[in-house]
Amino acid sequence: MKNFCIFADAVNYIEENLCGELKQEDIAAACCCSLSSLQKIWRYCTHTSLKEYISKRRLTRCAKDITDTDMTLTDIAMKYQYNSPEVFTRAFKRLWGISPSKFRCERHQSGIFPRIIPDENSLKGERNMGRKVDITELYNELKENRGGYVLCFDLVGLDKINKNLGRKAGDGTITEAFRRIDEMAGENMMVFRIGGDEFAAVTGLAEKKDVEEAADRVIRQNGNPISCDGKEIPVAVRAGAIRLSEACKGNIRYNELFDRLQYVINNSTNAERVSFISE
Repeated sequence: MKNFCIFADAVNYIEENLCGELKQEDIAAACCCSLSSLQKIWRYCTHTSLKEYISKRRLTRCAKDITDTDMTLTDIAMKYQYNSPEVFTRAFKRLWGISPSKFRCERHQSGIFPRIIPDENSLKGERNMGRKVDITELYNELKENRGGYVLCFDLVGLDKINKNLGRKAGDGTITEAFRRIDEMAGENMMVFRIGGDEFAAVTGLAEKKDVEEAADRVIRQNGNPISCDGKEIPVAVRAGAIRLSEACKGNIRYNELFDRLQYVINNSTNAERVSFISE
């Protein structure tokens, strides 16, 4: 329980200080533990380093500011503690694959690395903590949305890519899958990452055929590869959909939504196109 509290406190401290000078020593002090203990607990829970998580969260927030505000790119860089626009641009391109200015012109979605959610199961070795993330924005969007399907996507083979080719390759496939879904969604749909290799789009579409067409625009790119360190890595996703009734949306709890979307994704495992779940 002590280790879980340290982990939870660290997650909260990081999120509250993404715009400040965020030193690992200060995080450890805020959690009342040594830096080495914090780093061990963090890596055990997330399979990533503190530095990597902080960078991804900052760059995700940067992307949101790029798409949702009129702030200059220099102001955004300074807001998130980048020493210069050039340093910010290099870091941004490593994660997103394109420059911040091009991102502002071409992209609509920004939540590629959402805040992780502390879960005691992470300390029991039951699953990678990094898979469970904050879906508050998705939850609120569904409560306000009036009808239509939620379209879920599952990235195929991410664990194997991370294990055999490294997390850089894994992050590249996540970014590419997110890009394909973003391209399909355009300005009309909200897209959220809901797990380590899972995404959800609030489509607003009421007809199955329209949902199938939307999913097909992503699925037909399956097998198209990305290049990473001289290797070609095929990227593919599976798709499932659910239409939540008005009554269900009004009463659904946060944890129930997560479980329901997981069920949709699990049901899509053997589907050649998009699988539908009745609600």
